[in-house]
Amino acid sequence: MAIIYFIGSISVIAYNYQNIIPSFISIFADLFTGSAATGGFLGATIAYAFNRGVNRGLFSNEAGQGSAPIAHAAARAHEPVSEGIVALLEPFIDTIVICTLTGLTVLASGAWSEKFENQFQQTDLQVIVGKFDDKIDTDRQKLSAHFLRNEKIQAYTGGLNVEAGQALGEISFLHARSLAENTVILQNEQPFTGILEVKEGKLANLPEGITVKGKSLLHSAQLTTEAFKRGIFGDWGKYIVSIGLLLFAFSTAVSWSYYGDRAMTYLLGSKSVVPYRIVYVIGFFLASFTDTTIIWTFSGIAIACMTIPNLVGILFLHKEVKSTINDYWTQFRKEYPNEK
Repeated sequence: MAIIYFIGSISVIAYNYQNIIPSFISIFADLFTGSAATGGFLGATIAYAFNRGVNRGLFSNEAGQGSAPIAHAAARAHEPVSEGIVALLEPFIDTIVICTLTGLTVLASGAWSEKFENQFQQTDLQVIVGKFDDKIDTDRQKLSAHFLRNEKIQAYTGGLNVEAGQALGEISFLHARSLAENTVILQNEQPFTGILEVKEGKLANLPEGITVKGKSLLHSAQLTTEAFKRGIFGDWGKYIVSIGLLLFAFSTAVSWSYYGDRAMTYLLGSKSVVPYRIVYVIGFFLASFTDTTIIWTFSGIAIACMTIPNLVGILFLHKEVKSTINDYWTQFRKEYPNEK
């Protein structure tokens, strides 16, 4: 699965070779300052990028969580250090190789700063007071300040009049850190007419079947899919992402199922494994059609609950870890005196 994804990424980067150097420049130029407004992208602070980077990094390689050692503990090895060295390859492949390729693919393709037709996720959607156009410099500056410098534009509160799917009044929609365009409000895929309740910029108590669609920036798998379509394979590139998601998600599901049933066995005994797996599968089913922002937030909280106590444990055991590593290399040099 890594090879398929690698080939797809390289095909996009090679096809957009003229953007490779600018992509690297933008990465390092914005390292400590954040990204300025570009295209439909209205900017991100270093704090925002750091938060997202650490968040996604933990999901990518699980470094420091204490989950991967559950699998490595079951491996047949002469001593723990050699297995630990093998385990070090995982963060390198996941983060340095796969994530770097993904980032370069998205940057080189230019998809990250362009708006696309999509269905808006409620947690990423905000209604603000005033009609804005990000092609007008003054409006663009205000919108950029809203995201970058916490100079917030007033959030709309009250009844939102909608006629034939079009929101009326002096309001604008923000979605995925961009100004939404061609916004249409639907109920069961038909233009909605009526009044929607808005509280502090968020749609509340929505009638059943209400969806909001339009043009905005993308994120997560949707953004990667669009980026992969801009390579040698053209529209076929989206299937590389689909296959990659399927294989990566399947392997992740299998491994985390194993981690969970080992934990349940330790805590409550082997009889708790089957109930755990039932809950696990139901969770997967529910998450498949839930707002991805909610899933990321919930997962981030769960990961923190694992990582913090694990890092505290590593801190207390650092002397034992150092001693074990020193003993390993001492023994290694005795067995292989000619190796460096």
